[in-house]
Amino acid sequence: MSILVALPVLLPLLAAALSLAFNTFPRVQRVLGVIVLSAIVVDAAVLLAHVDRAGPVVLRMGGYSPPIGITLIADRLSALLLLVSAVVTLAVLVFSIGQRITDYGRDTASNTFHPMYLVLCSGVALCYVTGDLFTLFVGFEIMLSASYVLITRRTTAQRVRAGMTYVIVSLTSSLLFITMIALVYAATGTVNLADLADKVAALPPGIRTSLGLFTVVVFGIKAALVPLHFWLPDSYPTAPAPVTAVFAGLLTKVGVYALIRTQTLIFTSEAIWTLLLVIALVTMIVGALGALAQNDINRMMSFLLVSHIGYMLFGLALYTGIGLTGVILYVVHHITVQASLFLVGGLITRHTGTVSLRAMSGVATAYPLVAVLFAIPALSLAGVPPFSGFVAKIALLRAGAESATFTAYLVTGGAVLTSLLSLYAVTKIWVGAFWGKTQPPYEDPDPTDEVTVGTGNTSRGMVTATAALVAAGVAIAVFAGPLAGVSGRAANDLIDGKSYREAVLGAAR
Repeated sequence: MSILVALPVLLPLLAAALSLAFNTFPRVQRVLGVIVLSAIVVDAAVLLAHVDRAGPVVLRMGGYSPPIGITLIADRLSALLLLVSAVVTLAVLVFSIGQRITDYGRDTASNTFHPMYLVLCSGVALCYVTGDLFTLFVGFEIMLSASYVLITRRTTAQRVRAGMTYVIVSLTSSLLFITMIALVYAATGTVNLADLADKVAALPPGIRTSLGLFTVVVFGIKAALVPLHFWLPDSYPTAPAPVTAVFAGLLTKVGVYALIRTQTLIFTSEAIWTLLLVIALVTMIVGALGALAQNDINRMMSFLLVSHIGYMLFGLALYTGIGLTGVILYVVHHITVQASLFLVGGLITRHTGTVSLRAMSGVATAYPLVAVLFAIPALSLAGVPPFSGFVAKIALLRAGAESATFTAYLVTGGAVLTSLLSLYAVTKIWVGAFWGKTQPPYEDPDPTDEVTVGTGNTSRGMVTATAALVAAGVAIAVFAGPLAGVSGRAANDLIDGKSYREAVLGAAR
């Protein structure tokens, strides 16, 4: 079974190389991308079923025993996120093909979308399954290198400005990341995550806490925690809808995953948990208030994305079984819902020809299916029952109530307030975009080219992909019981850490 851990990393890289070789054959690229991502969905599903039944699966690259060499490991948490991420990347690719941004609408165009998209998928998978800090850095760099290309495709002045902000912040965080790795190695002599769990615990408390806080800063930039979030609302809205969807659904969640993994396995400190609770509250409130101040639908959803990262940090900071269960449920829910909302945003702007809420109206009358596709994930994001967001938030609110500390109670109240503000924000989008008089059809100036802001026509692939992703979000709520069971077992693994360490280092360690 160990080969299943490597396939989500290797297959997209091999497919990216083939896609480059066939860069003048867009149809071959499309078929290749869909086949490879479908295979990864199957691989991740089989891997999750196996690790949930039999424990973590480990692959030692080159035959070197840890802590020397590169180790890939899939446990319940990484396998679950790998499966959800694979489903989202597949749906977004189908949407991209339908929108024709993959080749700018020209059947014979030379393009780089497919290779870069597959490289990004490989980087995301590597971040999930790596067993050491340096390979985690490599995974982030693979992912970010591809994202630099995707976010600046078909450049305009606005995209260049936004792309510069994104690239500069990403390079800065990468510089801090490699510095953090150097400091950790200097203090412990290892970068293997399982080995660090023992070595860091033996360090003096001051050094241990300092390294833990440095880690929070590094991954906090990548996860867009307030006040390190400033780059996201300016960068994501300028990209095409499917690129923004995959960025919003996955890139920030990889940062959250890195925080969860390092803060539960390596850096466990009461001082850090208290700080994370405060950051979680500030992130929730500032993000929600920022969303309410926006008129651009994509910027509004970007601020909502920032806000709901706070929920994930809230559950992590509680560091209890039910709290971590809520975090895992919330990450799974948010990956699908946030990507769905940005895809629906792409459908809305394609129909109305604008991203301004003041300039659009009547979408529900003209395109009722788009209204349904927006309403379901929007209500889920706001935590309205019986959708997936409600299930995840109930777990987090219960964890906050059971913590019985003033700070936890305060953040729990902030979480409830943020849910109400989120509901108000999506209601603002509903009133602005879907109610009112139907606008005349938007005339597309170039029907064969990529559409930056709208066209009256929507391809079947775009609608199908969006509907499939919305259905996946509904499925999370329908199967909340089994999913909560897997998430609970994954949370217990995170708190205990024994199964992870023994899988990597052996029972003797």
